[in-house]
Amino acid sequence: MTVKRLSNKGDEAPVTTDRRNTGVMGRYASLLPLTPETPHLSLGEGATPLIEAPRLASWVGVDQLLLKCEGLNPTGSFKDRGMAVAVALAMQRGARTILCASTGNTSASAAAYAARAALAAVVLLPKGKVAEEKMAQAVIHGARILSLDTNFDGALDLARKLADEHGLALVNSVNPHRIEGQATAAYEICDALGDPPDVLALPVGNGGNITAYWLGFRRYQERGLSSALPRVVGAQAAGAAPLVLERPVPEPKTVASAIRIGRPASWDSALTAVRDSQGAILAVDDDDILHAHRQIASLEGMFCEPASAASVAGLRAAVSTDRIVPRGPCVCVLTGHGLKDAKLAWPKDFEIKELPAEMEAVTRELGL
Repeated sequence: MTVKRLSNKGDEAPVTTDRRNTGVMGRYASLLPLTPETPHLSLGEGATPLIEAPRLASWVGVDQLLLKCEGLNPTGSFKDRGMAVAVALAMQRGARTILCASTGNTSASAAAYAARAALAAVVLLPKGKVAEEKMAQAVIHGARILSLDTNFDGALDLARKLADEHGLALVNSVNPHRIEGQATAAYEICDALGDPPDVLALPVGNGGNITAYWLGFRRYQERGLSSALPRVVGAQAAGAAPLVLERPVPEPKTVASAIRIGRPASWDSALTAVRDSQGAILAVDDDDILHAHRQIASLEGMFCEPASAASVAGLRAAVSTDRIVPRGPCVCVLTGHGLKDAKLAWPKDFEIKELPAEMEAVTRELGL
């Protein structure tokens, strides 16, 4: 495998003329824990669009809303940012096998980047709790998949033990290199807006992503690359809201499978992000998540997975209860593409009308 070497020398944010093919390691090398020996691993992750959503803004109750569309990463979720960095640094340490526990998106990303890097991948999944679309990604990329009779928290406990006792490279978000890579999304938002938004809202499951965004915004400010910090709103599903309840949830339940986690590994750092930003952490019902899921698609033409919609549902709830009073632009992070969990896009009463292939039948049905 031919690799490009990168250095992390220099404090300024790197600027490249071709942002399509360099990936997060190329665009933000000076802000990542890279050395001259780090292989440049990329599937073209990052540089995802930040899209104005005026009709959705009105529904949410804010003046200006933008959507950070992370579902346009190579495997369809934000996980690719951190996975590129974590797998590259595992390669540098001589790893031959990477390992993860997953509710779906991590497994897809880990399997893809392992394939790209010519490494083996082992995936531990909670039995019966992962969307088939996500599992299919891990399968096609050649991962060794084990379905365990436990929930995500139990799978992660076992993954950590395997990593400790057998030397496998664990690439869950407990790996700090994952957090560093995911922080690049915060850099991109600042680069696009010229400064952070007033409010950033995102779904919270294991707590790694909210930790990463807060790290990214703080680092940009500390290096003089931005002048402010956003308030961070974290949204959990009501049936899987340990951070809101302030206690673990032994059997988390929600239709938003990506955040169906009852004992977040990044518990303390997630709450630190909310507290230090003067933001909010709140729970939203599955009905509210699915309502937001449909509104994002029907009002703005963007198809995200249900867990992503928790960011919009959470911001709407925070605004309607005056927990957050926006003073400027708001950004909601759509963490994964809708094709990750497509079954929930179909309303229970939806029916495709079957007609003969005749003009009269079609015009009559359409009322033309």
